[in-house]
Amino acid sequence: MTSLPASMTAIAISAPGGPEVLVPEQRPVPQPGPGEVLIRVAAAGVNRPDVLQRMGFYPPPPGASDLPGLEIAGTIVAVGPGGDPELMGQAMCALVAGGGYAEYCLAPVGSCLPVPKGFTMAEAAALPETVFTVWHNLFERAWIAEGETVLVHGGTSGIGTTAIGLCKLFDIKVIVTCGSADKCAAAMALGATQAVDYSAEDYVDAVKTFTGGKGVNAVLDMVGGDYVPRNLACLAEDGRHVTIAFQRGAKVEIDISDVMRRRLTLTGSTLRARSADFKAALADEIHRTLWPRLAAGGWKPAMDRIFPLAEASAAHARMQAGEHVGKIVLAAA
Repeated sequence: MTSLPASMTAIAISAPGGPEVLVPEQRPVPQPGPGEVLIRVAAAGVNRPDVLQRMGFYPPPPGASDLPGLEIAGTIVAVGPGGDPELMGQAMCALVAGGGYAEYCLAPVGSCLPVPKGFTMAEAAALPETVFTVWHNLFERAWIAEGETVLVHGGTSGIGTTAIGLCKLFDIKVIVTCGSADKCAAAMALGATQAVDYSAEDYVDAVKTFTGGKGVNAVLDMVGGDYVPRNLACLAEDGRHVTIAFQRGAKVEIDISDVMRRRLTLTGSTLRARSADFKAALADEIHRTLWPRLAAGGWKPAMDRIFPLAEASAAHARMQAGEHVGKIVLAAA
């Protein structure tokens, strides 16, 4: 272990509430245990689950830090007992279960990936949470394949822009929904095949028109509620519906006979509470399959704005206002 300070600046949640409850405070620098590394954080991604945690709706899983922050990039400055000393000094991005809004953060070694060639630390910090989520849910759970078409809601969100980029990399057509004409234009500029302004037209009709009545092969849904039966109406036969959030409610009513008749698959997942072994296996697949394409310049995340760590409350206010296109990142160093 290199010489490290005893304390660090971290952004804590003083009480459930609005962005103003995010406050800087001094915390002890954590010490890595077996299977962990300590990363000096250069940048941390801001994600919707951070906002939900701040509001009191998404508590961290047992054993995780109470600090928000699910993805980071930086330099390994310490390894846990029995860890590989050659990891010291390596630039990594990592998926973590919490603690990213700080100058130092613990990460499971299996959830660390090297910063891709040509990426800044801020760009690398924008990768883990959204890439792991999109890869697992679209490519593993929905088993989307080259030449197919998917529908993704929230086209200019971090998840949406990542889905556009990855689908484009693997020759998959992607239809996205957005809340304004300007956001639709932004999504199209990022590579979406089609963007639907849901405030001006019915996305079910738009999908059917675009696909010639056949429907899409998969839907990646973060809306839930009354969107689910409408999403199912967008699916082609043997289509797959994957739920990753439910902003409009967790309870829905669907026609199960339609699911049976068209052989639809309904699935979903959460990532934060999954085991370290699962995340390590997912990281390994992403590293083998996607990372070479990133290093070759195939795609970079859409970056909205970078805020200093101390301005985490402003970053949350921007995300909650829905003004962003792409990823919001905190710069810790």
